[in-house]
Amino acid sequence: MRIGIDVGGTNTDAVALDDERVVAWTKTATTDDVLSGVATALAAVVEQVGTAAVEAVVIGTTQFVNAVVEARRLTPVVVVRLATPPQTLEPFIDWPPPLAAAVRAQAHVVGGGHQFTGEPLRALDANAIRKIARHAPEGCEFVVSGTFSPVNPDAEREARDLIDQARPGASVTLSQQIGRLGILERENAAILNAALRPLADRVITGFADALADVGLDVPLFLSQNDGTVMNLALARAFPILTIASGPTNSMRGAAFESAETDCIVADVGGTTTDIGLVQGGFPRESAIAIDLAGVRTNFRIPDVVSLGIGGGSLVAEHDGVVTVGPGSVGHQLTERALVFGGDTLTLTDIAVAAGIADVGDPTLVAHLAAGFTGRVLAHVHERIAEAVERAKLSAAPIPVIAVGGGAFVVGDEMPGVSAVRVPGHAPVANAVGAATANVGAEVDRIYSLAERTRDDVLDEARRTAHARAVEAGAVTGTVRIVDEEDLPLAYLQHTTRVRVRAVGDLGTFAATREEQIHAAR
Repeated sequence: MRIGIDVGGTNTDAVALDDERVVAWTKTATTDDVLSGVATALAAVVEQVGTAAVEAVVIGTTQFVNAVVEARRLTPVVVVRLATPPQTLEPFIDWPPPLAAAVRAQAHVVGGGHQFTGEPLRALDANAIRKIARHAPEGCEFVVSGTFSPVNPDAEREARDLIDQARPGASVTLSQQIGRLGILERENAAILNAALRPLADRVITGFADALADVGLDVPLFLSQNDGTVMNLALARAFPILTIASGPTNSMRGAAFESAETDCIVADVGGTTTDIGLVQGGFPRESAIAIDLAGVRTNFRIPDVVSLGIGGGSLVAEHDGVVTVGPGSVGHQLTERALVFGGDTLTLTDIAVAAGIADVGDPTLVAHLAAGFTGRVLAHVHERIAEAVERAKLSAAPIPVIAVGGGAFVVGDEMPGVSAVRVPGHAPVANAVGAATANVGAEVDRIYSLAERTRDDVLDEARRTAHARAVEAGAVTGTVRIVDEEDLPLAYLQHTTRVRVRAVGDLGTFAATREEQIHAAR
């Protein structure tokens, strides 16, 4: 039996999954500190199923994305870019000022890096790197980013070793570990990852303590952006890879609950509606640079259309024009919505007044006119239908699976889809997605075919992806390749970009909570 927990902006949901059957679930308000809400949800599920049969716990959290969006609880970062100074834009050049102020400790451009062929651009300036490491502020994180490091990682690795020699025990993130070819986007993703690493350590410790408080001594995993999970050591090193786990968990859970491997998922939470495409049971990844809190990045993340519409969205009408969101009462829904005795008109109040939701006290919204509630719902349906159309890859009809606490606002039908369905555990589909997640790993790099065949490099990429999945906690015999691309680069002779993704079943480990915490550090 697995327990899955997903922390949203409004609610924290938890389920216990026995094979393919949900045997217990709960939904509780997300708390300001997040951890106490997780502890409450975990305790509620454990009280229903006990501890003996639980084999693992998987958690998806919004803490890391919230830290970036709010520019709080981030650690200052020293960036060392390996390029050709001064003929390059400096790190942080395109960051929003408040976020840059919270993260930037120092930024340096020193000699090094590679050309697009993988040949050295210029000699690595080892003395400059040692000097930077020695004079960096105490308590900072380091990032090393080199031109075309996904083609040739040697310069970044050598720079990391130099920093470690000059500053033993320093925490260093290499851009090749996070992002793809574009230097600025890849560097930005690595910087955000480094800024989150100390927070990740504290969060992981808090989650593990919550397990101990309810008597669970089982493996703990965190959900990744791609619909898989990672063990604590990897989560500590790469928290950025969990930052979009909320929408991903919902998409995986919706596909699992509806038994649909190809569908559109509309996840209606308290603040937003996230809409994305599931292919082969996994969320479709974005193929373009992603804007994260105003910072362009290019690491793997699901392709999701987000609307400022949720159960807690503020509703108004002025001169016949209806507005819904983006403002929301969030986790204060049960205090501020009309149906709960509050004084704020929300989309949940509209749904109750229209008779499509059964929460709170309907007499408290009986004064809302049917014409008004109808106009609000029509507005919501139109916006969701437009977003669904944007998420589709073709004009062919495809099922829409509506999940989340506000799934009732999606409607019963919409143009261009074969059906709109709400599965049995729609309100906690995100937690179901966490509980059913596989372990995964990806290889995305440039290979030279000058002295090797295409089959050779594909085999190497498959073996590497397989090994990384096992390292992340997958059972060896269950690992399989679920996605593979081989894209020859037109501007590089005898060169191809290979992307291979492997997934496997989550293993059961004997590691204790203390051993996991030690590994994460």
